[in-house]
Amino acid sequence: MKKVFTIYSEYITLGQFLKAIDAISSGGAAKFFLWEHPVHVNQERKTERGKKLYPNDEVIVLGETYIISYDPKTDT
Repeated sequence: MKKVFTIYSEYITLGQFLKAIDAISSGGAAKFFLWEHPVHVNQERKTERGKKLYPNDEVIVLGETYIISYDPKTDT
């Protein structure tokens, strides 16, 4: 089952994403996590924590599949 991960800006980095889903506890841990665990973005293995994730990207990490969604914040 795919999970939707909503961002509120143009993109999020892979390191920020991993921290947001609680796969890592700090941004510095991203580099080591990516070498130890296969993470796929749009079916390609990625090891760069600075990889930009955009809406509609598919990320597979720790057996979970996420779809990046964009929701602009609106001030009312």
